Amino acid sequence: MRGLGCSSVGRFKSPPLRLSVVQQYLDTVERVLSGGTHKPNRTGVDTISGFSETYTADLAEGFPLVTTKDLSGFRWHSLVHEFLWYLSGAEHVRELREETSIWDAWADDEGRLDTAYGRFWRRYPVPEGTDTLPGETWPEAGHRWVTEETTADGETRRTFDQLQYVLDTLRESPESRRIVVNAWHPANAAVSTLPPCHYTFVFNVQGDRLNLQLTQRSGDLALGVPFNVAAYSLLLTAVAQRTGFEPGEFAHTVVDAHVYCGTDERGAWYADALPELQSRLADVTDREGFRGVAEWVETAAPDEQAGDERADHVPGLLRQLSREPRGRPTVDIADVPLDELTAAGIELSGYDPAPGIEFAVAE
Repeated sequence: MRGLGCSSVGRFKSPPLRLSVVQQYLDTVERVLSGGTHKPNRTGVDTISGFSETYTADLAEGFPLVTTKDLSGFRWHSLVHEFLWYLSGAEHVRELREETSIWDAWADDEGRLDTAYGRFWRRYPVPEGTDTLPGETWPEAGHRWVTEETTADGETRRTFDQLQYVLDTLRESPESRRIVVNAWHPANAAVSTLPPCHYTFVFNVQGDRLNLQLTQRSGDLALGVPFNVAAYSLLLTAVAQRTGFEPGEFAHTVVDAHVYCGTDERGAWYADALPELQSRLADVTDREGFRGVAEWVETAAPDEQAGDERADHVPGLLRQLSREPRGRPTVDIADVPLDELTAAGIELSGYDPAPGIEFAVAE
């Protein structure tokens, strides 16, 4: 009987208060550093990696931009222009590189990419003729979400606008559980230089709130993930605004959540030193303790090689863990059609971050 009584009481307990998204982000970093494994990878920059990290941000509580380091100025400029580039459907960076160089390393001499998020968001290939199998159903010519494109050699191809599908479906059938956008094409991903990391997302309506769940196969916790959280929160806000909903929750799952830990001797050092690092993290009792662990790493680890400075993200992230999250900023997005949105129409206000921390990009 006592077991039944405990179970009954437990069922009706009030849910715990949700931590701020910045604190959830910091907790994710701490879990990966405290429980992850050492993994070399294709970039030549080793990682400390954890599996399947998930957290949720409620946009009603403010815009979830990381405050334990500074993402304003040129960083916000890059983030916004990358987001607008996604919306454009471009398969190249010729216009984007006029605003930011963050994709230049993966582009060819003419600015083309072998995989581009927006290209699949707005122009996903539709099979035709012998590319289809008997019994399959595909949109016919003239379908409202299909575009007939003409190639440089005069040929035609059909593409599907997933983002327009999202907007129309939210307006017409908001109860749908099929409001999915996919940036992953298996045949392309198998041979791409950099296939999509954040590869699929789903919109879901609950009452008058629009929510978004993003799944990411691989996430760089120092650099990429804060950008991803902000970019998809912009997307959720913009889509909600254009379909008559309030922005709700952004949920994010990162399958391989990792911290880059350096090249050559510096990266290899973590293979042996990781147990000691994790033991020291287990002994931390307050935020200032993370700063002490960062100082130990910088003293004990081999120096980083010339040209690879700041490829080890561990000390910088430990310093972020030592910082208290600050209040959330707000974002205002101009009420114009999505295809007409510009950087001037996205305004960040009330952002008071801690000083910036430099991290190198692993290519």
